Amino acid sequence: MSDTDHGLHRKVERVESLVLRLEQGVGQVGVQVAHVGQRAEEANDRLQKLSQAFEDYVLKAERTANVQRSETRIGVVEGQIEHQFGHYKVVRRVATGMLQGFDLGLVSDDTLRDVGEQLMIETPRYWLAPVLVALRSWLADDQQQCERAVQEAFRRSPSRTSLFMALMLRRQGRVESSLRWLRHYLAALDPNGLGREFAVILESVSQGAFGPAGVEIVRERLEVWRAQLLGDEGREQAQVDRWRAEIERHAGPSSQQRFPRLAAVCPQWPQMDQALSKAAAHDSLIAKYSAMTAEEPAVRERLEDQVDDILDQLVTGYDEEELPLRRELAQHHAVVRNGGDLDAAQRDLGSDLLALDRRLDYLTIQSESALNPDKLGVTRATQRMAVSACHEWFGRAHATYSRDYRATLPADVEAVVETSHTPAGQAFRLPRWTGSFTRPIEELERSLAEHWDRAARPFIDSFAYKWGRNLIAPIAVVAVLLVCVGVMQNPAMLILPILVGGVWAAVLWWQSQNAAARQKEVEDALQLAKLDSVQQLRGAAAEVVDWSGTFRQADSREPAVRALIADLATAGNAPAPFERRVADARAGA
Repeated sequence: MSDTDHGLHRKVERVESLVLRLEQGVGQVGVQVAHVGQRAEEANDRLQKLSQAFEDYVLKAERTANVQRSETRIGVVEGQIEHQFGHYKVVRRVATGMLQGFDLGLVSDDTLRDVGEQLMIETPRYWLAPVLVALRSWLADDQQQCERAVQEAFRRSPSRTSLFMALMLRRQGRVESSLRWLRHYLAALDPNGLGREFAVILESVSQGAFGPAGVEIVRERLEVWRAQLLGDEGREQAQVDRWRAEIERHAGPSSQQRFPRLAAVCPQWPQMDQALSKAAAHDSLIAKYSAMTAEEPAVRERLEDQVDDILDQLVTGYDEEELPLRRELAQHHAVVRNGGDLDAAQRDLGSDLLALDRRLDYLTIQSESALNPDKLGVTRATQRMAVSACHEWFGRAHATYSRDYRATLPADVEAVVETSHTPAGQAFRLPRWTGSFTRPIEELERSLAEHWDRAARPFIDSFAYKWGRNLIAPIAVVAVLLVCVGVMQNPAMLILPILVGGVWAAVLWWQSQNAAARQKEVEDALQLAKLDSVQQLRGAAAEVVDWSGTFRQADSREPAVRALIADLATAGNAPAPFERRVADARAGA
């Protein structure tokens, strides 16, 4: 009987050992699963970072290669321009010097003749070369040669020759002759395809270079062209779109760093951020165009100097033969300027190419003079005149711009909380909670806290020790032992079930304490997460108020922009500096 008791005792010990090992194994498996989950997340994060780093490296390498290729091509294209058209620069410099020689009389007739004839031979297709011969012939009073030279220049470039002669005669005080050339120039133009030199006409009008009569002739022609082109709604809309793009460039940066909590919890944040960014354009527009209207353009003391500046723009402009190479050069410069980003370079080049295109309609030249004066080589005075002429398009673009960003404002600003946590190595996901900031913040905080409590309670309770399930095995074992003791009718053997029950009770108590500690850890972690969510909500509500005030302040500047645009209508009507004076003493003789 003692052997039976001993064998039964060993079996009970083995069962207890197996139960303990099983529980330890289950615990180790849980820990390992948590570690595996954590390692998987870390591996996924590292893989994403590695993938992003590789993509960044590839992009950087590609852009670096683009920059290197463009820098190489810039040198090649500049060499081609210098080789093929470098002699054109000589002609341009000589033209300016010859005009100054008219005033100073320091250059001999023989020198002018030799230089003019030499450049005529070296540049057989360039329109300016025969113009130099004509100037020298005029100075020498050789009418027959002057006429032949003018005819040859006119054959090579009718528009530029006409404009040059109009300006040059105006410079010499030959008003009637200048106006005849000006009429001839304007009559031959097609408003649908004007050359780049037409920007010189706008410059001449803004500076009053042709005098009151010439300015009136140009204005009448421009009004006819404007009425003709505005009959095409597509052309007019294209100019409105151009001004809309100008306004868009004044939009402010994202304000996400200023309102981080709102950006984190509000699904309407992208629309709100965009609306605030666009509303910030009003102040920028006011600053730019107020400064333009307030600036007084520099005025030369002599009309001759003023006309010389305009003539410089005409003679130094690229010839049509140079445009393909100039266009390629502009493309490569845009790539280098944008760090090898081809898309950004193409966007940047979109406006640059306007200054390099062969032909533009009058409306486009007018808009480009207002928006990109440097690219067309016109002064601030011409820009102001062009802005004045374009104020209707500016106003329409600004009205639709303001209407559009206001239309994107959300009707309701909401907060959405939906987070994931891993307390004690176990994944917990808070179900989606949505609240509207139109409700009192106290009500929202209470609703979110209750939502947290409802969602977290079942998860926390799942960590409670399962006494009922864990007591089944020990109760069954102790009951079997008691039955065996009863069968053997040996009261001394009662010590065995008591001992087994006591050990097992100690094990269960230890397990329950561990479960209670783990449950408390999970509950504390989720409580902190709940408090953080509530604080985020409270901070987002405060940022909604700040955002609303900032947006109202930015948006309130819109009427000031409308008033400024209305003032721009008269900004280009200031008297030109030479409207009431003659070119020089010879004109009054």
